[in-house]
Amino acid sequence: MTTETVPQVPSSTSSARSVLQANLRDYGLVVALLAIMVFFQITTNGTMFRPLNLTNVILQNSYIIIMALGMLLVIVAGHIDLSVGSVSGFVGGLAAIMMVRWGIPPLLTMVLCLAVGAAIGAAQGYWIAYLKIPSFIVTLAGMLVFKGLVLALLGGASVGPFPVEFQLLSAGFLPDVFGPITIPQGEGAPLTLHTTTLVIGVLATLVFVFTSLRSRKRRQEHGYEAEPFAVFAVKTAVLGALILFFSYLLASYRGLPNVLIVMSILIAIFVFMTKRTTLGRRIYALGGNSKAAQLSGIKTERLTFYVFVIMGMLAALAGLIFAARLNTATPKAGQGFELDVIAAVFIGGASAMGGVGQVAGAVIGAFIMGVMNNGMSIMGVNIDWQQVIKGLVLLGAVVFDVYNKNKA
Repeated sequence: MTTETVPQVPSSTSSARSVLQANLRDYGLVVALLAIMVFFQITTNGTMFRPLNLTNVILQNSYIIIMALGMLLVIVAGHIDLSVGSVSGFVGGLAAIMMVRWGIPPLLTMVLCLAVGAAIGAAQGYWIAYLKIPSFIVTLAGMLVFKGLVLALLGGASVGPFPVEFQLLSAGFLPDVFGPITIPQGEGAPLTLHTTTLVIGVLATLVFVFTSLRSRKRRQEHGYEAEPFAVFAVKTAVLGALILFFSYLLASYRGLPNVLIVMSILIAIFVFMTKRTTLGRRIYALGGNSKAAQLSGIKTERLTFYVFVIMGMLAALAGLIFAARLNTATPKAGQGFELDVIAAVFIGGASAMGGVGQVAGAVIGAFIMGVMNNGMSIMGVNIDWQQVIKGLVLLGAVVFDVYNKNKA
């Protein structure tokens, strides 16, 4: 007599638990960011969620987020770039000289500065990719070189102010093409909302829901395990509500900053590149196992070269945005940026060993760093203790990554 073993079908509870455990890093980052913001909202007596402060958080961290996109590719490819802060400061100083002293138009200046950033990335990438010099050494030398060059270029003095057209890169806001909405507030002043920002927020929410549904459907069609619908619905509803909420907060001030639009476009491009293109898949293969990638036909030297060219261009763009925000170029601009950028990528889930990392994680990691900086400054925490706290957060993120890898 034979007995048949009836396979056990996992319950919805265990399935949901397994999904949460498998995606703990992704969900944990979003929850951590919201928890930090709520904490500072309470400790700063409601200052954190004020529209003006949220706008300042975006403006203050835009250049960190932009550089974090490039640093993600560098770290995923198995390298590091310590020169991004100095390169951004040098390019900002170069832009100041070109516009203020040489009278070059702002648009042409920006194009030329991006080309200079690409050339710097190409030079460093050549040494790393083709001459096999460790990226740590090359970019450490670059950090020292460009830190000295910006001092020599500016003569140790600040240069500014800039033309108004250039300042709009960081200080400008999207115009309200539909006209503002005025809502009476009883005896208080009426609330004026930026209609265009509200419309964009609704459209962004609809696009997010649509793409999430389509991604889930594709996973099911290709036989991949999809998260339970209840978990998916709750996650999508919460994230969609957050998009609408932050759109409303921005609309109640001056609307969408220009730099946020630039960031959103870059984030969309990098998400598409890392998830949908051959170039993105090859970068992950390069970081995962360089020898195997080379044996499979991937031209690893050229790929590494391209990664550093992209990083150089993004560092240049960040330098332009930072200079535009200050309306002046200073000899010390960019110092320490590389630490915040690298920390943002590691907090966002990238592995120090290469081959692992997501664009969304890097962006959230940058916002975590930015919100911590903003909240601690409002609370009056001394800069020395701010550095201690940020260092502990970075260490904790790396320890968490190593723990998960060893457990797997």
